[in-house]
Amino acid sequence: MTKSQFFRSAILALAVFLAGCSTANQKLRTSDYRGVIRVACVGDSITYGAGVENRIENNYPRVLGNLLGPGFETRNFGVSGATLLKKGDKAYWTQPEFVKVGAFKPNAVVIKLGTNDSKPQNWGFRENFADDLAEMIDYFRDLPSKPKVWVCLPVPVYETRWGINEPVVYGEIIPVIRWVAREKRVPVIDLHNALSERSELFPDRIHPNAAGAAIIAATVKSALVEN
Repeated sequence: MTKSQFFRSAILALAVFLAGCSTANQKLRTSDYRGVIRVACVGDSITYGAGVENRIENNYPRVLGNLLGPGFETRNFGVSGATLLKKGDKAYWTQPEFVKVGAFKPNAVVIKLGTNDSKPQNWGFRENFADDLAEMIDYFRDLPSKPKVWVCLPVPVYETRWGINEPVVYGEIIPVIRWVAREKRVPVIDLHNALSERSELFPDRIHPNAAGAAIIAATVKSALVEN
């Protein structure tokens, strides 16, 4: 290896290292913004709050807003049954909430999709999942408000229902999410680990209750800001 090749390799390695550090350290700081920091919570029924007692007050985006405090505004853009896959049976891309995210002018977007993609009729299009996730990340990043983006790993599935199943979620969807997040240099929020071995918080085995939603909110909060 020549001296010039060595320096090019060293510079490339340093760039990759610094990119990884910037991703790992991506946080929202009130000092970086003028006014309230707007956080858009994109997702499915778990984001919406299906199965949560007193949903309006206890859905995870609402609880997240309470945890973050007065310098933040969170908005729930969850859609029950939504898929990340464009060819899914209820693609998030075609829902009104997808457009409303941009109108909210978010400073941060938290994507929590993938659970409904595990259904057989949806996972038949598994070859599109990585590209669709990468495109969604780019779409939100390119909004005029230029938000930071986080992606969540789906919560555990404690019983196969409505076609939603843990083998696909854990064995196939989560690895793809991790891979795309690494390629796009987007931080991952591990909700699967946060709620593993907590089946008592899932009355219908799929959707967390208010206590489970509170854990989601606390986990997301820890990813967004310094504790």
